[in-house]
Amino acid sequence: MTTVAAYAAPAAKAPLERTAIERRAVGEFDVLIGIEFVGICHSDIHQAREGWGEAIFPMVPGHEIAGVVAEVGPGVTRFRAGDRVGVGCMVDSCRACANCAAGLQQYCTGGGPVWTYNSIGKDGEPTYGGYSEKIVVDENFVVRIPDGLSLDVAAPLLCAGITTYSPLRHWNAGPGKKVAVVGLGGLGHMAVKIAHAMGAEVTVLSQSLRKKDDGLRLGADQYHATSDPKTFEELAGTFDIILNTVSASLDFAAYLSVLRTDGTMVNLGLPEEPVQIGLQSLFGHRRSMSSSGIGGIPETQEMLEFCAEHGAGAEIELIGAAEINEAYERVQASDVRYRFVIDTATI
Repeated sequence: MTTVAAYAAPAAKAPLERTAIERRAVGEFDVLIGIEFVGICHSDIHQAREGWGEAIFPMVPGHEIAGVVAEVGPGVTRFRAGDRVGVGCMVDSCRACANCAAGLQQYCTGGGPVWTYNSIGKDGEPTYGGYSEKIVVDENFVVRIPDGLSLDVAAPLLCAGITTYSPLRHWNAGPGKKVAVVGLGGLGHMAVKIAHAMGAEVTVLSQSLRKKDDGLRLGADQYHATSDPKTFEELAGTFDIILNTVSASLDFAAYLSVLRTDGTMVNLGLPEEPVQIGLQSLFGHRRSMSSSGIGGIPETQEMLEFCAEHGAGAEIELIGAAEINEAYERVQASDVRYRFVIDTATI
């Protein structure tokens, strides 16, 4: 085992602090990664503050990991020392169920995936995430970061990128399709970039017009304020796909009204409290309400190649580890454009 420095939440809602954790020895099929950058995802905050229910503490968050391979086990065939790699939200799964066989490890039915942190690994030990110097991961859950992406802007793609790419691919975003993105934050700004790169017509639906210039610069064709009731009247029956990237309760009837017949609203954010949806909103135009969870390993690799080809890295604000707690507060206040990324050299 190896001792590495990390930042952890010692208890629910407690400030994160510098600590030391143990990483397992490199096994036959393991990859030891020297972490260089790790993104701060809103789900890190939900979990560190136990907003989604009981959690495991101490907790080392971080599932948007980019770094360089330092060592590989003797059975590893896909990577070697010096490779630029990433790790996302999962570090294992059953690998035997139909979903795992289809490359949909995020929907593993054989006990569920082993999450990168706040989970229990197959060895019975808690998993610790990327707010740390190094991590050891089975090669099957490591992806290659293309040379066309710098590691700092690639890190958020391991969650924000794949979480938006997967539903856009699944619901066939592309030329001739109209896509609305609810919220222009960490997820939303990547949804705009990716949908635009796919050739769709993209509209941002945000509470205000405060970020309109950014939205248009990132690839949106239109930008509307949802605080204006006329927005929903003007856009009624417009969109094929709505990607809801916010983790708050919405007036779902209003948003569903702007879908075309057979349109789908895909929810990516996960509010901490239950939400209510009137089924009347779905009748009449065969509209659908759905959701999507990250993406499997093959699709994550596909997404990275796509983003490299289209120059679609994340918009980031690079911070030192000592700024993590302040960054959490700023994320809660929507005061980031558009993803905080920790330089792990500062840990």
